[in-house]
Order: sequence, then C-alpha cells, then structure tokens
Amino acid sequence: MPSQNSTQRQVTARRAAATRKRNATRRSQAARRAAQTRPEAEVTYLGAVQAQAERALLIPVGAALVARDTLLEAVQPFTARETATRELRKYERRGATARNRLRREVKRTRTRVERELRQRRNQATRFVRRNRREAERQVRSTRRDVERQVKEARREVERNAEQFVTRVQEQVGSRA
Repeated sequence: MPSQNSTQRQVTARRAAATRKRNATRRSQAARRAAQTRPEAEVTYLGAVQAQAERALLIPVGAALVARDTLLEAVQPFTARETATRELRKYERRGATARNRLRREVKRTRTRVERELRQRRNQATRFVRRNRREAERQVRSTRRDVERQVKEARREVERNAEQFVTRVQEQVGSRA
C-alpha cells in the first residue's frame, strides 16, 4: 500500500474531526431527549399504577351493577298483574310440555322393552319346542333300533336254543 502524502493526511484528519463532531452532537441531543422523557416516563408509570388501582375498584362495582340489572329484569315481569299472569301461564305450558314429552318417552321405552321381552320369550319357546321335538325323534329312533336289536337277539337265541336242543336229542338218541 502506498504511503499517504501530507495533503491526504490533512483531508483524512478533517473527515475524522467532522465525524467526531457529528457523533458528539448526536450524543448530546440524545441526552437532552432522554432528560425530557424521564419525567414523562415517570408520569406514565404513575398513570399505569393509577389505572390498575382504578380497575381493581371499578370491576366489582360494575359486576354488582350487572347483577342488579339482571335481577331487575328477572323480577320485572312479575311486578305488573297481567304480565305476571301471562308469564306464569307461559311457565305452566312449558312445564306441561316437558311432562308430556317425558310421558311419551317413557311409554315408548316401555313398549320397546315389552316388545323385546315378547320376542325373546317367543324365541326361547321355539328353541325349547324344536329341541324337545328333536329329542323325542331321537328317542323314538333309538327305541326302534333297540327293539329291532332285541328281536334279532331273541331270534338268534331261539335259533341257537333249537339247534342246541336238536343236538342234545341227537346225542341222547344215539346213546340209547
């Protein structure tokens, strides 16, 4: 890098001096602005604290007023005789409607349960009847098979007895 000559050094020095002066001016202006805003910030902080304190007081007061208004609105229909009667009739109709709806629902439920019970009873009866018929059919079939086997066994015994008697007679006849 080539070395600077004296003119260039002077120009660089003047620029640096101008930059220092600008920075000093900016710092002093910033300090002045900060000094002015400090009291404003303190006032703003105090205002925020004051606003919080007011809110803590105003919220319960507002809630109490809303509750009072709600109560007055609820009681208002009953203060005049004709509106009180009208409102009471309205409530009575609403209660009757709810009662009738509940009765219908109970009746539907009872009918459904009775129907299901009848169906299950009929299914059980059919099941028992079908199984009883099947058991009786098997008993008859088994009885026929056993009677047939007994008859065959009797015939076999009779045949064997006849053959035995014939042999015994032959043996007795051949000895005599």
